[in-house]
Amino acid sequence: MTDYGIVLVTAGSPVEAKSLARSLVEGKFAACVSLFPVRSIYTWQDRIEDEEEWQLVIKTDLSQFDRLEAYIREQHSYEVPEIVAFPIVKGSEPYLNWIAQTCSVS
Repeated sequence: MTDYGIVLVTAGSPVEAKSLARSLVEGKFAACVSLFPVRSIYTWQDRIEDEEEWQLVIKTDLSQFDRLEAYIREQHSYEVPEIVAFPIVKGSEPYLNWIAQTCSVS
């Protein structure tokens, strides 16, 4: 059984977010990537940061997570990008089948 999930990644600009999203879909790392502007408040190098970022919501086959993570780390401008995955516990069968077919790298 293949595990499907959502992977969250933030990007520092809309240009980077859109470029990364497009390359993830083109490379069959993701079936779909949704983009949202967000405000992030976080600690980085002992400072509190308050930044506008772009949230990528990546719908994917989690059996490819290692490949996906490596690609994002290679392409991303951040030294330590957010790359976190959540399993889809339930989903409509046609939608999950679409993810499986779209992310197939055979």
